[in-house]
Amino acid sequence: MEQMRNIHSQPDALAALKTRLEALDRAGGRRVGAGVRAGSDDAFAPLATGVLHDLYAATPADAVAVNAFGMGMALRAAAGRPIVWGLHEMMAQEAGRPHGPGLHEMGLSPRDLLLVRTRDVQTLLAVGEEALRSPAVGAVLLSAWGEAKAFSLTASRRLALAAETGGATLFLARAGALPCPSAAETRWSVASCASEPLEGGVPGRPSFSATLLRRRGGGATGTWIMEWDREQRTFRPPAPLSGGLVPLAAQRSAAASGTAGRRAA
Repeated sequence: MEQMRNIHSQPDALAALKTRLEALDRAGGRRVGAGVRAGSDDAFAPLATGVLHDLYAATPADAVAVNAFGMGMALRAAAGRPIVWGLHEMMAQEAGRPHGPGLHEMGLSPRDLLLVRTRDVQTLLAVGEEALRSPAVGAVLLSAWGEAKAFSLTASRRLALAAETGGATLFLARAGALPCPSAAETRWSVASCASEPLEGGVPGRPSFSATLLRRRGGGATGTWIMEWDREQRTFRPPAPLSGGLVPLAAQRSAAASGTAGRRAA
């Protein structure tokens, strides 16, 4: 199994990231796969690219689910270009550290992912800004645990501007935290779902319940039950369900799920 490119949290982590990104820029942003087809077979409508999307774990126990969902969204948005994953150390402690076989199950080769692990939220946000401004990067996933003052409206505006400048899409995945005001295009609450077994009793595909809590500028909200199809790099309705929308009112809100966790560094 190939090793993912990994930058550990250190005083020169941002400098090391910048060096890697400059190398990608010189290479012209090597494409890593077929990306997402332009068709409409996804379980929900296409999301805007080059913007910020907020993803919240419905409960602290859904931390793994929100990271996996965020990676799936990043794969869709990257369209074959490299992905930068900024991982807060506290999130890694609570949800587990990424490893090659798990990424392979999502349809991503470790060599196509640049993982940056940070000890604090401030460095995590700086990593996001740096990565978003690189024209070679297709998508950025930032994963953080807990409440932190650093997640301010001003910080989210900086991230949104960086995404608009570079063209990459940012997914900010948080667990152990309540939704807060931000400059995000959309805000989601994500929970894990029981998957449908495959033929022969083989464990099913990763399945999620994703509730769209807010869309910038208004618009319909709802809940989608979906599974990840690694071969097509897309979300699909789980068989034999139709994948139709479930009324938002029938779902518990993220605020009611008791997600208040430890304060992040």
